[in-house]
Amino acid sequence: MDLDLALKGGGFLLAEITPDQVFTPEELNEDHLQLKKMTRSFVEKEIAPKIEALEEQEDGLIRSFMAQAGELGLLGLEVPEEFGGMSMDKYSTVVVGEEVPRGASFAVAFAAHTGIGTLPIVYFGTPEQKAKYLPGLASGETIAAYCLTEPGSGSDALGAKATAVLNAEGTHYILNGTKQFITNAGFADIFLVYAKVDGKLTNFIVERTMPGVSFGPEEKKMGIKGSSTRQVILEDVAVPVENVVGELGRGHVVAFNILNVGRFKLAAAAIGSAQLALEVTLKYAEERKQFGVPLNSFGAIQTKFAEIATRTYLAESVVYRTAGLMEEACKDLDVTGDCRKEAGKALEEHAVECSLNKVIASEVLDLAVDEGVQVHGGYGFIAEYPIERMYRDSRINRLFEGTNEINRLLVPGTLLKRAMSGELPLLAAAKNVSKDLMSSGLGSEEEGLAALLDMTQKAKKLCLMASGIAAQNLGMELKDNQYVLLGLAEMVLQVYAMESGVLRALKVQEMDVTDDHKLFVEKAATLGAYSAMNMIEQHAKEVICAAEQGDSLSTVLAGIRKLVRRPNVDMIGLRQEIAKLVVEKGKYPIR
Repeated sequence: MDLDLALKGGGFLLAEITPDQVFTPEELNEDHLQLKKMTRSFVEKEIAPKIEALEEQEDGLIRSFMAQAGELGLLGLEVPEEFGGMSMDKYSTVVVGEEVPRGASFAVAFAAHTGIGTLPIVYFGTPEQKAKYLPGLASGETIAAYCLTEPGSGSDALGAKATAVLNAEGTHYILNGTKQFITNAGFADIFLVYAKVDGKLTNFIVERTMPGVSFGPEEKKMGIKGSSTRQVILEDVAVPVENVVGELGRGHVVAFNILNVGRFKLAAAAIGSAQLALEVTLKYAEERKQFGVPLNSFGAIQTKFAEIATRTYLAESVVYRTAGLMEEACKDLDVTGDCRKEAGKALEEHAVECSLNKVIASEVLDLAVDEGVQVHGGYGFIAEYPIERMYRDSRINRLFEGTNEINRLLVPGTLLKRAMSGELPLLAAAKNVSKDLMSSGLGSEEEGLAALLDMTQKAKKLCLMASGIAAQNLGMELKDNQYVLLGLAEMVLQVYAMESGVLRALKVQEMDVTDDHKLFVEKAATLGAYSAMNMIEQHAKEVICAAEQGDSLSTVLAGIRKLVRRPNVDMIGLRQEIAKLVVEKGKYPIR
């Protein structure tokens, strides 16, 4: 197969991916594992005991935690060594991102600083900006915040009203406007602010001490109470021209590409949080007795554990697979110098996968905490129990870094845009699928994991066929038909998740891991794939029925029935086997 297509953003829909082309967490090296262990130790020993004080926003507490994290090198993982950082790979950012949520709201401050706060300078800053700001950002001496959202523009980032006007001397831009919901605003030292120059978005580095910078009061939030969230108010703030990040008038390139990375990082934190929620809930279910036996012995409870563990497995597989793609895309970037153009291209390549990561992982986390509260019963509603806070904290993840609705719509929108430009042969592939479908039964004699791999190919064909029919029959109306676009997005999402889980399972079977490890990934991949296929079939029929009609619709639906044929599987039995492993381990069973 074409390796370039397999590594290309969205190319997974067209290519037959093999297990050796995806990265899995089982391939983490000793350095990664030591980094993960060190991060967990730091968070559990230094931050976790002070969560209550953190939630009360004790003055200076987060800054002290950030300074400690800086001393350990955790703030500078992606900062070049030349500027005080660690120059580490994308896998390192994932293993750290998974562990930081054990520190509750600290994870929000950490992510805002190390991701969307620091990376605009790493990828789009000038060498001079990097030399001035990155050492402090890596050490924790300087804390960053990202300022894009405004009171009147959230998802519509290009609708921002903040302005920047060049002064008569040509030395400074004068910024005016208000930024809303800014994480770290209460204590950050620099702000990556987006404002319009002659109507075009531009990114600026604004320092807290610049005259005209002020702040609103702390927002009273549903969750993540330990994090600082305020308005940042700009009134005639004079910002030196050398503080423009990226190119003048092309702030959208910085904004959208940094958000791509932010979505990928959010997904890593979400899977770590889901694993923690499962761990907390399992501990409670083991100790709590009803009708004289522990809660974890009831099938109705075990079913919940099986679903959480399975979907966490799929999300984890997706995140590490995407980490491999991001590492490949960024490996040749020289981030010590001016790499603005190259960085924009590299970070944009996997925008689709980053959006899929964010949606999949944030919704798995919501499942984990929601079912966690359910298992706790009335105690889950009491603040004394950590699952209550985790439930409230999780909800923001479906809003952060673009709502899940926006991210879902970005997926088919980006794919269709690439198809129309000729960058991705999506429409031609869709036509070939329809032709093949009418001339063959597309049957398979495969069994086990090989049958699952065959099923992923059928899922891709179904996704391509639905996309092609929608594009052909709805034409230009498709781009505004969000009902259909959301259906297509859900299909792509499920394809990526099921394939990632299956490819990982196939790879793991050849690895030197425990029998329980191999058993879990095999069962989770199977249950996940069948559940995903059921959803893909449903959404395909809905999309096609919205785009097709008459005899042609009947013919297509008959073809779908042939395409989705698959061996029967005992899904209840799979849940029982997975639940047994989860309960025995008392945690997510393979980490």
